[in-house]
Parts: sequence; C-alpha cells; structure tokens
Amino acid sequence: MKTTFYSLLFTALISSGMAHATQPAAPVAVQQPYTVKSPNGDRQDPFYWLRDDSRTSPTVLDYLQQENDYFAGYASKYQPLTTKLTDEIIGRIKQDDSSVPYNKGDYSYYRRFETGQEYPVYARKSLKDGTEQIMLDVNQLAQGKDFYQVANWQVSPDQNLLAYMEDTNGRRQFTLKVRDLRTGQDLPDQLTGLSGSLAWAQDNKTLYVIKNDPVTLLSTKVLQHTLGNDPASARLVYEEKDNSFYMGVGNTLDDKYVMIYSSSTVSGEMRVQDASKPQSEFTVIAPRQRDFQYTAEHLNGRWIINTDWDAPNFRLMTVETAKLGDRNNWQPLVAHNEKVFIHGFEAFDNYLAISERSDGLRRIKVMPWNAPDKAFYVASDEAAYVTTFETNPEQNTDWLRYTYTSLTTPQSVYQLNMKTGEKKLLKETEVLGGFDKNNYATERVWATAADGVKIPVSLLYKKGFKADGTAPLYQYAYGSYGSSSDPSFRSTVFSLVDRGFVYAIAHIRGGQEMGRHWYEDGKLLKKINTFTDYIAVTDYLVANKYAAKDKVFGMGGSAGGLLMGAVANMAPEKYRALVAHVPFVDVVTTMLDESIPLTTNEFDEWGNPKQKAYYDYMLSYSPYDQLSKQAYPALLVTTGLHDSQVQYFEPAKWVAKLRTLKTDNQPLLFKTNMEAGHGGKSGRFSRLAEYAQEYAFILNLLGQTE
Repeated sequence: MKTTFYSLLFTALISSGMAHATQPAAPVAVQQPYTVKSPNGDRQDPFYWLRDDSRTSPTVLDYLQQENDYFAGYASKYQPLTTKLTDEIIGRIKQDDSSVPYNKGDYSYYRRFETGQEYPVYARKSLKDGTEQIMLDVNQLAQGKDFYQVANWQVSPDQNLLAYMEDTNGRRQFTLKVRDLRTGQDLPDQLTGLSGSLAWAQDNKTLYVIKNDPVTLLSTKVLQHTLGNDPASARLVYEEKDNSFYMGVGNTLDDKYVMIYSSSTVSGEMRVQDASKPQSEFTVIAPRQRDFQYTAEHLNGRWIINTDWDAPNFRLMTVETAKLGDRNNWQPLVAHNEKVFIHGFEAFDNYLAISERSDGLRRIKVMPWNAPDKAFYVASDEAAYVTTFETNPEQNTDWLRYTYTSLTTPQSVYQLNMKTGEKKLLKETEVLGGFDKNNYATERVWATAADGVKIPVSLLYKKGFKADGTAPLYQYAYGSYGSSSDPSFRSTVFSLVDRGFVYAIAHIRGGQEMGRHWYEDGKLLKKINTFTDYIAVTDYLVANKYAAKDKVFGMGGSAGGLLMGAVANMAPEKYRALVAHVPFVDVVTTMLDESIPLTTNEFDEWGNPKQKAYYDYMLSYSPYDQLSKQAYPALLVTTGLHDSQVQYFEPAKWVAKLRTLKTDNQPLLFKTNMEAGHGGKSGRFSRLAEYAQEYAFILNLLGQTE
C-alpha cells in the first residue's frame, strides 16, 4: 500500500494528467513587442504577455501546461528513481508524531500528526484531568481543497474561543474564523483579505486583524472586530501610510498589551494598547526614524527592548511603561558588541535569555537579573550547531525551553533550569529508515571571497569521506534580507549524502551569519557580493577536493533563486546543474512596478530603479536581463501559480527567454504548481515528494535512473 500510495502521489505531482511515455518538444513561447518604460531607459520584453494577474488567460495557462507536460515527459524517464526517493524521504518521517506540549492557563497545548494524514491536528489537554480536546483537525478542514493552510491561531484569554487564519490557495491572503471550543462550532464571524497575524483583547470578544490592500497585498489597516458584529463595521484603529512598511499585530507574553508592529528593511515602530481597555488609544513606544529598529516585550511593568540605536549588532535596553514615547528615556541593559549580533530575547521574572550570533553560530546566553556578571551560554559538544528558543509562554518560571540542532543532530527540544543548570531532553525528533547520526560528520571551513573576506561554509558528509576530488556536491545558499542559513538538520538531504554527496551551506553575504555588517555588505549597491561569494565557495570546495569540478549542483529558492539565476549567467561552466525554486529573476521590471505585491517594501533591500544608480546596478545582475547566447548548466525551475511573493510570470519569462538563447543541449525544465503559492504544496507528504523530484533530477544527470 505504501509504495502504491506514493507512486500515485508522484504521478499527481509531475503532471496535472499523467506522465508521458515520450518526450514532447520543448515549448516555444511566442514573442510579442512590449516596452518596459522607466525614467532611466526603456527595455524590450517580448515575453511580458506571460503576466496575467487574473491567472485565467487560456493562452497563458496553456503555455504553463505545455511546460508542465514537457517536465512530466522528461521526468518519466526516471520515474522509478523518483518513486524510490519519495518512499525513502517519506520513510524517514515518523508519521504519528507530536510536538512537545507547553502549558498555558489551564491547558497543555500541542500539535500532532496521524499516520497517513497530510495535515496536523491542533489539540490541548486539561491540566486538571488530562482530557484531550481537538481544537482544529486540519485534515478535515482541508478536505476537497487543492491547497489549505492554517497559518496562525490564538486562544482567547478565557480559553473558550479559538481564532484562526486560513488560506485556501497559497496566496497568503487569509480569512479569519473563530471557533467556540465549548461546542466545536465556528461562529458566523469571518473577515477576509487579511495578513496572518491576530491579537485578542482581554474582554474575550475583541479581535485585532490586519487588512491587506487587494492589489499590492501590503498590510495597510489594523481593524478591531467585535464578535457578533457585522465584519463590515470593524473599527479602523491604525492605518499604515508608508508603503515601504510591513505590519503585524500580537499580544505581549503576559497578554496585558496588544501590540502593532510596523517594520521596513531599515526602520521599525511599535504601538501598544492596554488589552483590558480595547477602546483606549495606542501608545507609540518610540517614533520611527530611518535606520532605527527595535522590538519590545513587556515584563512586570517595564519594557525590554532590542534595538540597533547606535548599535549595528543591536543592544538591549529597558523603559518603564509610564515613560513610553521617547527613546531618550530608555536605559541600557546589555551593551553593544561588534562581535555579537543579538537576534532576540525571552524575558522571565528572574532571568533574561538572549539569542545571539557569534562566530557564525546561533547561541543562547542566560543572564540572571540579580547577577548579570554570572551570565552563561547553553553548552554544545558540536563545532557547528543552532540553538533557538522553543515556546516559552510563561514568565514566572526558572525553566527555559530551547531547540538544539545541527547538520547531524535532529531537532531536539531541551528544558534548562536557569537556576540549577539542570538540563532535560524532552524530545529528539525521531528519524526512521535506519538513520544513525553517528554515521555522519560535519565540518566548518572558510572560503576566501574575491575581496579577501572569509566566508563560513558548513559541510555534511558520511564518515569515511575522503576529499579526493571525486564526490558530487550539493551547495545551498540564500543570502538576502539578513536571513541566515543556519546548519540545521534536514532529513531530506540524506538521500543525497547517502549516495556520496557532500552537502554544503554557503553562509554568504546578504545573510546575517557574521553580524549586521554581513547583511549590509550583501544588499543594495553591494548585492553582487552575494553572487561572487557563492562562486568563491564553489571554487574553494573544488580546489580543496571536497567536490569534483564536473559534479557541482546548486540550489536556492526565492531570493536564493535570484542567486541561482545570477550564478548561471556569471559562471555557468562551474555547475553541472542549478535548481531555482520560485526564483526572483526579473529584478528591474518588478521593482519598477509598484502595483506588484510587496515591491515597495523591498526598495531598501534592492534599491529603487527609478533612481539611475540603482537602475544601472540592478540591471547589471538581473538574471532575466543578463541572459546571453552561451552554454548554461542543466536547470530545474519551479513556481506556484498563486505565488504572492515572487509572481509566477518571473520564472516563466526567464525560462521562455532562456530557451531562445542557450547554446547547450542541457535540460531546461520548468514546473508550475497550479494550485499553490510561494511555499509550494500544503500537505506534508506532497512537500516531501517535491524534494524527491528535485533529487531525482540531479541524480539522473549523474547517470542514475533507478
């Protein structure tokens, strides 16, 4: 039954119909004249017609289906390999698994999966008698839907109501629903076109949500909805006028305040309201200024603040509630350190836990409030690892929960007594299929960039590996938005490592692995550092015989897909194949069009091409614009028709243009998921099967078909 089920799953994924026995001809998109105008020059884009914001054009959908059929025909040649990999990858997953419960109020909350089910069940147990209550069975909610996701849920202060956000097409435009946990029935209240965040007032009937602009999808209005009232009458409590800012809402950890977050790439601002007074005004913690970011949490009448004010790597400060509104009232708490980047913190009554990054590693430091000089780090026995906070919903405890993982260690949840030092392993994620972490080794090496900067690289391989220049390499990176690619456990990649691959994570500039400067040196007019860093890592690993020069495979998604596109243009001869998932490849055209979702939020990341300096620089690396008549590596490109982050037409146009220019005979495959968005399929098995597709594509290029 298992093989039959996953074989059917594979067939459904490679095509909307069935796999083809013969390979059809590569699709050729027609070219239509179109001029992209800008203050700094006009450009011709003969494939612009592939943009259809309604996603209903028969001509566009037919072209995408032709590409899907072409992919299916190619992939059918190695279907047994894909099926085997699908079984293998899914076979490592403990299907009847559950998260570590956490206590809040009168209940213990957790998420569990059941054997054979695609979606989670959210449940809680009474701390009094242990009775389980299923709050949301997402499998039932997803029945009959091609895509379904519960993105967020929050229980009311009296623990009787559950507000949750659902998405039915992957476009991340959510609908608010509210379930009465006493009856199991949803209330008639529904608000649509929302972002995923929400908050409760303490009256158990007032909810805060964010309405998105229907065209740009930007979060623009914070609405206050009273249960039982007409959703159309929801009260506007704040409107964001600056279209370079994102917004979010939430509650403080102690539920005493409602918070509104506004943040751009370089600035932030927070407003707070007494949750017991939902009709009161919001108070600004500190007014926004350019190049001034902060986040805050409430603890016993004061606010703990993480800020980059005169502190590029951030520092911690504090202010009393009565003195909100002026950052000059803030008092220092933890000083800035140019070698330590502060990600965030968890505030407890007696301790402050700080999540920081130093030496390229994500670590946790614990500081007693009454003895700051006795701060200590959570210990590790591995050279490359990641420690992050687990759910810590209560402040009046000495127990800190955190997650530990590495490339060889599955995600493990620990509980540390910050007073006594006692540490308990609550759960290590079970990996089936004969996995034994002792069979693998990790290593941290440093490659030298074109400008002499040392780039950290995390490696994973089987024990006994010899660096003799014969191994295939799978190199991953992201390198944008200050998002760090930490060396976390990823069970899927062992299907490559077990077949002799070296797995490398290149911690290139544009992330924040080495501190804030690492990010600053990989964005705006320094963005090309991201691409040259990635190529330098490849050169280092080949030169030091971690990899065969003709067996190097690269992968990146979203902004990492931009990386793949740029690398394909800049150094195509160094890669056997590149995999670009939902790639951002039409940089200039997208950033010129402020009607495209999220464009205006990105000006401080990429630059505004209406300014000539940015226009010229972005044009110099934009993958779509820099395509040329040359040989390219084999390419697998994926997208989602309903993607709200990177619109499907970017990779569609890129592939169409590439087909007219590439001089090689390497495969160029493009697959559009017609029912999903930026994150791909919503079910857990469907997502894993997509990894199998990617790995089968790679292994087939090395001559494996079964």
